[in-house]
Amino acid sequence: MEKTEGRNHWEEQEAANREKIMMPCTCAGLHEESASRSEERMAMLTKLDICAKRKLPKRIIVMRHGESQGNLDMSAYTTTPDYRIPLTSHGAEQARNAGRHIRRVLSSGCEQDNWKVYFYVSPYERTRSTLREIGRAFERKRIIGVREECRIREQDFGNFQVEERMKAIKQTRERFGRFFFRFPEGESAADVFDRVASFMESFWRDIDMKRLEQDDHSETNLVIVSHGLTSRVFLMKWFKWTVDQFEMLNNFGNCEFRVMQLGPGGEYSLAIHHTKEELEQWGLTPEMIVDQQWRASADRSSWNEVCPFYLNSFFDGFKDSSEDDDNVDVDGEL
Repeated sequence: MEKTEGRNHWEEQEAANREKIMMPCTCAGLHEESASRSEERMAMLTKLDICAKRKLPKRIIVMRHGESQGNLDMSAYTTTPDYRIPLTSHGAEQARNAGRHIRRVLSSGCEQDNWKVYFYVSPYERTRSTLREIGRAFERKRIIGVREECRIREQDFGNFQVEERMKAIKQTRERFGRFFFRFPEGESAADVFDRVASFMESFWRDIDMKRLEQDDHSETNLVIVSHGLTSRVFLMKWFKWTVDQFEMLNNFGNCEFRVMQLGPGGEYSLAIHHTKEELEQWGLTPEMIVDQQWRASADRSSWNEVCPFYLNSFFDGFKDSSEDDDNVDVDGEL
């Protein structure tokens, strides 16, 4: 039902936009549009055509790998490269349970039983092994495909990691700030943000080119099997969270996942599948939760008055909107 409502909403909005774009110029003395105006209209029509043809996934699920040997024993990183750290037996069991749970999520509310799933996976051993165990819960006909994606790999902490040295470095990170602190010979969360942003550009091209669907009638879902920090950065980029908001987020547990579900207005939200209490446990502030609740039902044209906290994060002392600009401080003068 949500899918149908969302499609109708966008069709109506696109029709209205087309009507505005195609409206003839009525300015006195002008009998034909300028070349620049025509080009502008053609560009807008092309953009609308792409949006009209774009079929969005019903859900995007972001998850962390199962328990690894490094989670159990930090000394494992001293002798084994990070990308080769394997799952523990408990981690494999976590992944199998997560696979069954994800399958239930994808099949719920799909009246025609036509749901399918596409996987993205980090190239690290522990994420690949997690995906293999998850796959046991799915029939072959349900899986559209899988892609190993280097840009959603773990944050690089350097090469071989000496346990005592890493403890001291992580203490320094807490004082410096998690997002901008760069590990020696490694990355900062800001570096991870940049490659995740690049991944998202490719992700949208995949959707526009219909690489993630087999037919027009199936309900597509995406599952991204990644790492704790990378998953948080993905959500930060998607929902446009600030650095301060990112710093307050709690890490994912092993094989824990977040479900971003498409609302009837065309926005993805964590608040459709998850409860307010869960969002609070993950570290979302009241303002971030309000944003998720808005996204669950509203369309993109209704933004601002309901959730003005992005403005309030940068500006204070706004004058009342009913007042004019006569008393606004310009160049230090009133």
